[in-house]
Parts: sequence; C-alpha cells; structure tokens
Amino acid sequence: MGLISKYRLTLRGQLTLRSSSELYLDSGTIYPTFTSATSVPPPPSPETINVIELPLPPVVNSSDVGACTLAINPHGTGCIGQIEDEFQAGDFTPDGNHIVASVVFVGAPVSPDPASIYTGEQLILVKADNSKFSNGDSWKCLSCGVPEENAVSLDVQRDYPHAFRSGKKALWGHNILDCEGEFLISDQCTPNKTHIYPIHWPTSADGSGAGGSPREMRIHPDEVHMGWSSFTATGGQFCYFGRLSFNAAPTTGEPLAPRYDLINVNLLVQPNGIERLTANGAELKFHDEAITVGELRGFSGNGEEILYIGSTREANNIDLFAVHVLTGAVRRLTSHPEYADPIAFSADNDWFVTMDTRGSNRQMWMSGMRQVPPLIDLVTVTAASSTRNNYGRRFFQPILIDRYGDDDRDDYYGQRVNAAGDGSNGSVNDPNWNGRADPAFSLDSTKITFWQALVIPPACGGVNPLVCPVSTAQGGRTYRVMLAHLTSRHPKKPAPVFPVPDTIPWATPFPPGATLPSVPGVPEGNYTLHGRASGIAEVQLIADFSDLTKYKTLAVNYTNFSDDGEHILNGYEVVTTIPTPSQPWLNKLDWFSDLVQTGIVQATKKTSADGFHLMIDAVLNVFNANGTLTTTIDGVVYSQPANGT
Repeated sequence: MGLISKYRLTLRGQLTLRSSSELYLDSGTIYPTFTSATSVPPPPSPETINVIELPLPPVVNSSDVGACTLAINPHGTGCIGQIEDEFQAGDFTPDGNHIVASVVFVGAPVSPDPASIYTGEQLILVKADNSKFSNGDSWKCLSCGVPEENAVSLDVQRDYPHAFRSGKKALWGHNILDCEGEFLISDQCTPNKTHIYPIHWPTSADGSGAGGSPREMRIHPDEVHMGWSSFTATGGQFCYFGRLSFNAAPTTGEPLAPRYDLINVNLLVQPNGIERLTANGAELKFHDEAITVGELRGFSGNGEEILYIGSTREANNIDLFAVHVLTGAVRRLTSHPEYADPIAFSADNDWFVTMDTRGSNRQMWMSGMRQVPPLIDLVTVTAASSTRNNYGRRFFQPILIDRYGDDDRDDYYGQRVNAAGDGSNGSVNDPNWNGRADPAFSLDSTKITFWQALVIPPACGGVNPLVCPVSTAQGGRTYRVMLAHLTSRHPKKPAPVFPVPDTIPWATPFPPGATLPSVPGVPEGNYTLHGRASGIAEVQLIADFSDLTKYKTLAVNYTNFSDDGEHILNGYEVVTTIPTPSQPWLNKLDWFSDLVQTGIVQATKKTSADGFHLMIDAVLNVFNANGTLTTTIDGVVYSQPANGT
C-alpha cells in the first residue's frame, strides 16, 4: 500500500491506496487521484465563452458625507467610489447566481439616516443572473448595519472574500461572517442575525498575544480546514494548513472575544525531505519531486491537492504547482514562460482558471528561452516575480486550462477566457483592463467570475508613455466584475470532497511556540550540473558574506547542455545581487548573459556589453534598469519594459 499505509487517518475512516490512481476510504468511497501514472488525454478543443460585466452599486465621485444622495441611489443602499481602493471580488454562492465581493462605500449620510450604515469597507453579494434582490437592488450588503455586539474586534484585514460551499458563511479576510444558519442570499439573513468573527492564529507557547499574521487565506472545500501564507521578518515566506475551531469564550490571546482559532497547524515543509537543489560532492542535481510551497494559492476542486507557487523548473519562469495532501506527489500545473499566479479549480475537479501574463509578453525578455535550468533563480527569483507588475497594474488575463495542466503537452497553453472582443476601450478583452485575484468557478462548473482593474496613474500618463484610458464602467469606475458563461457545458455535480486529515503526513507540525526551520542550501563553491540528455553546466556559487545562508553571485557556463535532447544550450550567465539589509524587499541585480540555444529552436539571451543592472522593489513593482537584457527566439525579439512601465 506504499506511503499511505504508514499513516492511520481517523477522519471518517481509513484511507488506503487502491491503485495507482485511486485512494479508497473504508466507508466505501473511492477518490480518484492524480498520479504520475495517470494517463494524460489530448488537449481539449477551444470552447465558446460569453463574457459580460456585472452591475455594482452606483458610483459617486466624492467621499464627502452625504455625497451619496437619493438622486444617485434612490433606494438609499449606498454608493461606491471610482478608484479601486480595497475592492475585491470573490467566488460564487452555491446556486451560481451570486458573487461575494468586498467594496468600499463612500458618501454616506450621518446617522440616524438609515443609509448611514452604507459606509466604509463592507462585504456584499452581487447578482449574477440579471435578477434583483427583494429591495430592487442587484446587490445586497451582508455586513452593513450589523450590531456592534455581533461583530466584536473585527480584524482590519478584509480581503480575498470567499463564500463557503454551504452558502451560509463567507470568509472576509481574517474574519468569518455567518447568519445563524440562514443562507446568505436569503431575506432571512438580516443584520441582526449576522455575526462576524475574527480569525486568530495562536503562535506563542502560552497562547498570549495577537498571534501570527496570516495572509491570503483560502478555505478548503470541506469548510473546516484552511491554508495560508505568512511573511517572515527577513523577506521570506512560509505556508501553513490548519483547522478552524470556533472559540466562544477565549481566555488567552487577542482578541478576547468570540473568534475562530486556527488549530492543528501544519507548516508545509517536509522535514528531512529532499531539497529542490542538492550537491553530492561537486555534482549538482535538481529534484522535481521536492515539495517547495512558496506561496499557497488554494486547493484543487475536491481538496486533495494544495495549490501553490513553487520553485522554478526553468530559469525565471514562475509557475503553479499542486501537491497531494497525503502522498506528497508534486505536479507542475503551468509551464508557459509568462507569470502565473492566482488560480481556482472547478468543483468537478476537471478544470482550473489562472490569472496569467501569457499573451502580454511582459516576461518573455527574461523567461522566453525554454529548457534553461533555474540556476540563476537562486539570486533572481524575487526580481522575476516583481517585473510582472507596474506599480499597481497587473498584466493578468484569465486562462482556462484542463486539470492536467499545460506542462509537456505540445503547444497547449489553455484558452483565454475573455478572448472574444475587438480590443477597443472597455471591451471584454481591452488590454488596459487587467485581471486581479482571485478568479472562481460556479459550483456547477458552467460559469467563471473574475474581476479587473483599469490601468491608472502612475502606471499610465505623465512620464509613462501609456496614455491613461477613459473608463467605460458606470460612473467612471476603475474596477469591474466579469461573468463568463461556458455556453457548451452542462451543469456537473461537485466531486466528492477529499477527507483531509488534521495532520498532513509529509508536513511539519507547527503548534503554538514552534519556531521556523532554517532553510538548507548548497554551500558556496564550484559545481557541475549534468544535462539529463547531454552536456554540462559549470557553476560557481558565492555566498553573501553578511548572511552565508544566502547567495550573492551565481556564475554558470553551459557546454552543449540539454535536459530534453532538443534544446542545446551554450554560453554563460553571471548574476550578482546587492542586498539592502534595511529593505529586504528591494532587489538590485548586476546581470551579464550571453546564451545561445540551438536544436528545435534558434534562440539567444544577451545583455548589453556593460551588462543589465536592475533595481526593483518587490512591493512597489517599479521597473528601473540600466543596460539591456534581450531574448530572441526564432527571429522574434523580446525586449525589457521601459523604465517606469
């Protein structure tokens, strides 16, 4: 029975491995699971997708008290501002006809006017079926007017809204909203029945204090477990998986108010597991089976896999991966050289949609050359994940891909969801409207929702050569919620939810008081990496003298190097990072490259004679470089972005 038979799982039965592609629960349920032995079918044919924009509350161009008048909103149910601010759309309620979103209401009158409750950051539902709520609006505020005693010590983090599959709860940042068992869409879900509870992550041994700082929390399909990421003080990040436990009367920790605690926490690091890059003497080796959860992005449709951004497989190519919660089997979901990040699986577990820069050529100047081992990523990966943006602008568009992903499937790279359109200002495929996190499927897998933000200064106008577009959204709004109908599909039932245990077999238990592990790495020195098909890469690693666990310089020289026998690589790259201890997110790189690739492609990756010198802050995302780095593939030239763009 292999790995699984080593662990006794007490969650509704015993799990055993039944075949290379099935897990069997002793209750009689069979859970198909993806393994390396699973047969990957031919890529799917493109399908017809119809995309429309959904209505939001009316816009008022002033945040002054009382600016939201009855002339603007006759129902007195609030107005929102023109600029994105803290807006985020989430996923569907189980009926597929409503979408949860976090908005900022502005211009409300003062109390006791009934409309005074429509102010500040709030959680709403948006109609997605062209119908209205009973008050005549196409939206309903879930958090407005909730009595103070029903929302004690709300956490200020109110992002990434997600509806629970039950339709009776919603995740709102670091808070959970419920309605005493009523469906959120129901008229019976009133402010007096609504409760909003903060989420608390106990991290101190005695349970005291405010606890840990989770970010971008994601609900597991079982509605009991949760995954999240958390930054370290030195610019790193770890990821976690735990169980939600309601604590009606906490006696330790902050806040001392009814809350949800995160318990049975797992650090998603495999203790004593194989590292992505290892050295045996002077020989380097990459291990694709290594579990390297860099940033957690959610779960597969049935919850058997954790989705994440992981260590790169090809130089400067940031991709999405999945790891099975029990077996630890890793698979690569995306492989296109552009940047993939937000992701959502369909509940039937057959598809996923990712926000991706593919088609924009934003990253091709550094990542377009394929089959280059990710050696330089030891010093460039943070910069590579930052150049995808320009200030607040993302270059994302939603891409639909079947569950098997696009890795090693010929020329299959999915289908752009909003490809139909003429590209004009405000059209569904207007390149100045860019996708944001997170997209989502309806529970029956026939619809996709995603939201977009319009490029605004300083990412356009002024010294930026891009002229700022005029918004075509209602009231000049610079954000919009889109609904995509997969018109050829018929509704499907969700796949059975995989019964995940509280303790993930391959992960590290992380109880309160636990400390983070050190991250092992290859010591500095001179090494050789052998191509899987031919050739070698001669590598020199130089550590940062101020922190020997980090690399300062990587130099590599390739001689007839090939992993697949089809891409033959010669030439060199030398990259040095210049740390700024007081600014761990600031990346400064001195980069010299002269690579030539032959075989099934003719490609080069070259810097200018004086090198390429990049400075970019991973938080601000403003491109600033001296010199050039250019990739040419079969005669097509990909150049870096202009400074400030």
